[in-house]
Amino acid sequence: MAARNETLPATAAQPDAPNTWRNLRRCYGYLRPYWKATLVAYLATLGMNALSVINPQLIRSAIDEGVGRNDISTLAWSVAALLILTLVKGVFTFLQGRWSEVASQNVAYDLRADIQRKLTLLSFSFHDQSEAGDLLSRAIQDVDRIRFLTGRATLRIAESVVLLIGTAAILFWMNPQLALLAIATTPLLAWRSLSFGRRIRPLSLAIQRQLGVLTTRLEQNLRGARVVKSFAQEPAEIERFDRENERWFEMSAQSARLTSVNGPLLNLIANIGTIFILWYGGRLVIEQQLSIGELVAFMTYMAQLVGPVRLLGQIIPAVAQAGAAAERIFDILDAAPDVHDAPDAVALPPVTGHVRFECVSFAYGRHQIFKDITFEAKPGQIIALLGRTGSGKTTIVNLVPRFFDPTSGRVTIDGYDIRSVTLASLRAQIGIVLQETTLFATTIRENIAFGRPGATDEDVIAAARAAQAHDFIMQTPQGYDTYVGERGVTLSGGQKQRIAIARALLTDPRILILDDATSSVDAETEQLIQRALERLMVGRTTFVIAHRLSTVRMANLILVLDKGRIVARGTHEELLKTSDLYADIYHRQLKPRDHASP
Repeated sequence: MAARNETLPATAAQPDAPNTWRNLRRCYGYLRPYWKATLVAYLATLGMNALSVINPQLIRSAIDEGVGRNDISTLAWSVAALLILTLVKGVFTFLQGRWSEVASQNVAYDLRADIQRKLTLLSFSFHDQSEAGDLLSRAIQDVDRIRFLTGRATLRIAESVVLLIGTAAILFWMNPQLALLAIATTPLLAWRSLSFGRRIRPLSLAIQRQLGVLTTRLEQNLRGARVVKSFAQEPAEIERFDRENERWFEMSAQSARLTSVNGPLLNLIANIGTIFILWYGGRLVIEQQLSIGELVAFMTYMAQLVGPVRLLGQIIPAVAQAGAAAERIFDILDAAPDVHDAPDAVALPPVTGHVRFECVSFAYGRHQIFKDITFEAKPGQIIALLGRTGSGKTTIVNLVPRFFDPTSGRVTIDGYDIRSVTLASLRAQIGIVLQETTLFATTIRENIAFGRPGATDEDVIAAARAAQAHDFIMQTPQGYDTYVGERGVTLSGGQKQRIAIARALLTDPRILILDDATSSVDAETEQLIQRALERLMVGRTTFVIAHRLSTVRMANLILVLDKGRIVARGTHEELLKTSDLYADIYHRQLKPRDHASP
């Protein structure tokens, strides 16, 4: 393998320390509901530390009183006491690990639930600008870093601080001069640990962000596997993934290099202190100013004193990584949805489906999609939207269920400004078949009943029959209990489309939105679906993005869009006479497609 340059890319973001600590405090707030488990874990930690402080004194007693004076009973008592302390410490260790893990796992559970809830509630604009792989990385790996922080990492920090203070106090009680020599290296160890933390924190954030990029690339390759193979682009995709993987490797290698230097350096500083203690303490023993038992106890305490500082050096990278993870997590949790219920929003009562667009404009960022759109859809009417690609057809129908809010103007249903009603009550009365059909990796029955989980089997079958889906469903291995692959890949485009139509129809909506609803079916299936829709559209206001002649012929009103404006409106016959653009679309697109159908 070729050598790799272990350098941090210049584009790596430098996290703001105050924000990092603020985010970490928010993470600890998730421990509040589990304070009992947390309290047990920390009390067990105190018990462990107390035993750690007592343990060297028993060793001193065994050496000085037992071995030094040839006193078998004292030696036996000391050994028995050490054994009991070891057993008790084992119990405390179990309680510490058990309940800290319970609390931290609950924190991870709550964080993931909050992320899922927030991602579900965020508007389309957020998801349009986000990458699925990066969001998955935050919800899984970043949350796991927070779990470790709120569990074992913080517990180890508390344990180290308490043990450090307790051990230092005992050392000064035993021999102040030797204690001063023992703690002389502690400030140097602390400085080195903090310096390492400052360097590793921005690198950890860059690594986690690059991992999100890597996950996104992998997720896109899996999602687009058929397209990749269709165009024989396997080598190109492998190369793209390798570039991102190489970038992640370089940053991870730099992190490993910093860590590999920091660990031995901390050990070197600690061992230098131990060597001086052994030299000076040995002289005191020779001069009979210190007993051998006291020196052994002192060396044991010294190991306990160095251990916490060394442990802090190991934990600081985890804290730095958790700080970066917290920043990425709270970026999601703090994101405000563009579309949300107004504070005084009311539930939309059952509607007849009278929809009005009043001087509606919409811009996506700085890009103006359409401007001053005004039209009216009366209850039971079919409104067909026609226009070239990019004319704003899909965006207009997306405003009805408030997937987006208009930049100016307003949309009303039965006189209610849709921004004044709750999203749930609004969308409950709208049935949608999107251009890109999305099915879930579950049974056909559950996919159809997605909008009405409590629907009976009879209702599901009736909706499937109406969408001309029942016959092909019954030909599948388990009928309505047949599992479809992820995103419905085991079904044809026409089959997925009909299941999506059945899903929309099952909710019995007052308003239907069909975004190219029959574009993926053959001519025979389309005719069957059109006949079913003609019956089902009765009493419902229907918006159809039209791509077929049969669709525009049945429409009560056709809106012809061009460059973000309605340039013509009317019926099929009227527009053929009055609109050159409609006539052009008719002769170039609708008529040839209609004639191509057998």
